[in-house]
Amino acid sequence: MDRTHDAASRVLVGTASWTDPTLIKCGRFYPKGCSSAEARLAFYASRFPLVEASSSYYGLPTPHNAQLWAERTPAGFTFNIKAFRLFTGHQTPLEALPQPVRDALGGWGKKNIYYKDMPAALREEMWRYFLEGIAPLRAAGKLGALHFQFAPWMMYSPVSKEHIAQCRARLPDDLLAVEFRHQSWFNERHAEQTLAFERELGVSNVVVDEPQGFANSIGAHWAVTNPALALVRLHGRNAATWNIKSAAASDRFNYDYRDDELEELAQRVLRLAQEASRVHVIFNNNFEDQGQRNAATLQRLLQRTLA
Repeated sequence: MDRTHDAASRVLVGTASWTDPTLIKCGRFYPKGCSSAEARLAFYASRFPLVEASSSYYGLPTPHNAQLWAERTPAGFTFNIKAFRLFTGHQTPLEALPQPVRDALGGWGKKNIYYKDMPAALREEMWRYFLEGIAPLRAAGKLGALHFQFAPWMMYSPVSKEHIAQCRARLPDDLLAVEFRHQSWFNERHAEQTLAFERELGVSNVVVDEPQGFANSIGAHWAVTNPALALVRLHGRNAATWNIKSAAASDRFNYDYRDDELEELAQRVLRLAQEASRVHVIFNNNFEDQGQRNAATLQRLLQRTLA
């Protein structure tokens, strides 16, 4: 078996979410009559071996839902779980917290809270809830990476690095993938230091494809920092919508990759797979069925290598 063939066999392709409202509304991915949560996940899993559960960013995953996900997908299917927003430095609405935590905060008096402002005992509770929520997937052998997409204002600094190290320490036995959204992490001064830091922690650098020239965008650094997993996340290349204010996140990622762009990405992914035991490719251009169509094309390009 040649190296390219072997590399292609270790690449899993999927999309960020399988229930985006614009995907369902467009009517082009799910067949007619495929309208229940169970049917949609089963159909998605018949087309792709990997999905990113992005709902866990907005609200903590629950053991009940995680058990259903495990039961509704075939053996070998993989879920990447997006870390809850509190853990990644984002402002978190109190209404997104479990009721016992909200009650314990008492007279907080604000609509949102940040991780740094939460009492230590309640932080412990939040991590406990998160671990309980993903436990059924781990037990079923379907837990892939825990994806930490840090806030765009989280700059390269000793404080930020210490927080990331603490997240790693909380989850010592899991695959962690780290996505930065402030250019300071990969500017000329810090790029190599950032990759070295990720290697030291044993976390996977998230290779991003996204519009360039913004404070909240970084270049694609095709580097393996954990040989167990490389993660590529494709946001599209629509600079005009990258920072628009919209109620729907899918509006930001409205981009349909051309076949020649996917050909180039396939070659880069294959080179990455020669250094990592597994490569996950997630399409986050989740406007209507763009991500699913592009993911299917990339799968065909990679399968052609396996033929």
